Amino acid sequence: MKKIYHLATCKTCQKIITEIKPDKNFIFQNIKEEKITPEQLDEMKKLAGSYDALFTKRSMKFRAWNLQDKNLTENNKRDLILKEYTFLKRPVFIVGQNIFTGNAKTTVENIKKAVKSR
Repeated sequence: MKKIYHLATCKTCQKIITEIKPDKNFIFQNIKEEKITPEQLDEMKKLAGSYDALFTKRSMKFRAWNLQDKNLTENNKRDLILKEYTFLKRPVFIVGQNIFTGNAKTTVENIKKAVKSR
């Protein structure tokens, strides 16, 4: 499978997608318009190893909802991502059985390698 979960209005997502130049076989899902389903999130977790790997604390709602003071479990993080799309670390690239989350420089380089090799 080749899939990209992104936020169409996010400049960082746009920049990374432009840099990667995904081919026409990639399926794009704008997570604001097409919500992530529980099945999709569970599949991402299976590839990533945990919901923590998919969860971002950079969301503006993280502090607004006073989550910094809470001890969030894996299930809490799953529920939060399903409830509010901004808690998903983005973009998420799935290339075959590999998942890449976030915008760290090394992550982007690894996406490029994975896309090139497929």
